[in-house]
Amino acid sequence: MKGVKSILVTVIAALSLGPFPVFAGQNHAELITGPFKDGPSVTKACLECHEKQAADFMKTSHWTWKGPAKGHVRGYEHSKVEYGKTNMINGFCVNVEGGPNQLNRGHCAECHPSYAWKDSTFDLKDKTRVDCLVCHAQKGDYGREDSEVSEFADLTKAAQSVALPALKNCGACHYVGGGDDGVKHGTLDSSLNNADKSLDVHMAAKAKGGQGFVCQTCHVAKDHRISGASTQMATFDGRTNCEDCHSGKNAPHLKSRNGVIINIHLQTVACQTCHIPSYGRGKPTLMSWDYATVGKGLKLPPMAGKPTFNDGRGSFTWARNVTPVYRWYDGTINRYMKGDKIVDMKAPVALEAPYGSIQLQGAKIYPFKEYKSVQPADSRFSYLLPFSNYKGLWEHKDWVRALEDGAKGSGLPFSGKYQFVETVSWIGQTHEVVPKENALTCGDCHLGGGRMNWKELGYKGDPIMLGSGRFKDGTIARGFKPGNLNFTQENWVEKHPVLPVKVEKEDKTPKK
Repeated sequence: MKGVKSILVTVIAALSLGPFPVFAGQNHAELITGPFKDGPSVTKACLECHEKQAADFMKTSHWTWKGPAKGHVRGYEHSKVEYGKTNMINGFCVNVEGGPNQLNRGHCAECHPSYAWKDSTFDLKDKTRVDCLVCHAQKGDYGREDSEVSEFADLTKAAQSVALPALKNCGACHYVGGGDDGVKHGTLDSSLNNADKSLDVHMAAKAKGGQGFVCQTCHVAKDHRISGASTQMATFDGRTNCEDCHSGKNAPHLKSRNGVIINIHLQTVACQTCHIPSYGRGKPTLMSWDYATVGKGLKLPPMAGKPTFNDGRGSFTWARNVTPVYRWYDGTINRYMKGDKIVDMKAPVALEAPYGSIQLQGAKIYPFKEYKSVQPADSRFSYLLPFSNYKGLWEHKDWVRALEDGAKGSGLPFSGKYQFVETVSWIGQTHEVVPKENALTCGDCHLGGGRMNWKELGYKGDPIMLGSGRFKDGTIARGFKPGNLNFTQENWVEKHPVLPVKVEKEDKTPKK
């Protein structure tokens, strides 16, 4: 019972309610005394009441970093192998398995909710290694350095402050995906901690006109399984959709003068497409990473206030306020998996790509960040190569050594010959949702607005002019005149958002 006050009275009072509901909102300052010598000591105190919660958490992909790919990655519907961050390749730090005993984990595990996951010898079954504080501590300057507790953390104060996760808890990892604030996602960075309504209408505080949401408001959790599916990952513990809230009496656009028109768009256009008009608004986001320039000693000017070269890591490009690219997406992805053969080493390799087309019912147009990387591939075996980065390439800058060590950890053979190939990833944009007054309007996409590449999406041209694609009955708006964007309900023939839309043809018979 070291570090925890006697809680017999509290437990007796809780018997009729069950163990967890009482403690979820409990003031832990009344229960925990400390001091604690390290993180696992705090976890041992937590386990005296929350052993079930730890056991539940250790079954989730947040802990295992892998899970079933069925229902998400095409072609893996019947695979018995589990996939995830632990055994996949990406275009940022590339792979966690590289290095002797998978030494890369020592750096990547800064964002694993555990203590001392330094390499493949880590025991994932040891409950005392679960880091409860990274998700629940609200005070005590709690933070992580690689896989250890920051030297500045006050463990007693942190343990006494535990509560349901705030934005900063989830953001401690999700804001810095790819290695730094705002690098990976495009619409997830630390600016959300103090966002105003124009940045994110959901996560901005109510005092700033927002809804005051925390992550789990949308990413609902059950038994520590947190819902949400990413186009970057193979597995998920449930999906999160706008319609989870915005349906029925809370359906969007009910009071809009153009509601019928907008809702017809919802058959083919995702909510995010209009309500996330750009990304990299809060912080600059990484647009490309070129590993081929490692060791070149380049002198490059900064972009968007960010460095563009590191001799051990290569060169980078950054951007702010970027217009997304738009792709059809039905909720599934095509994904490059470790060991997949590359057909054409001179062509860009798609690491992750949304699946969908104009012909596929159920697919909608979504916004994506198009991210590019140049990374090593085996010249003989024609596949992408994991390499040792942490305490490896990033320090010694020797590619052959890094690739040989990468093979030791990943189990993927390296022939001794390598070359660099370009990869591309389409990363779904789902956060930093703007309020209606900042959302896209008709002219942003139609009538030469230039935002949409209609032919690339499968249309013959602007569908408002041609009625091409899923709407094939001619011009969609009655009485439409180029330049007239002042649509009203009366302009539309169809009063309900169903497909196909029936459009009444204009009678051009000469009047007598």
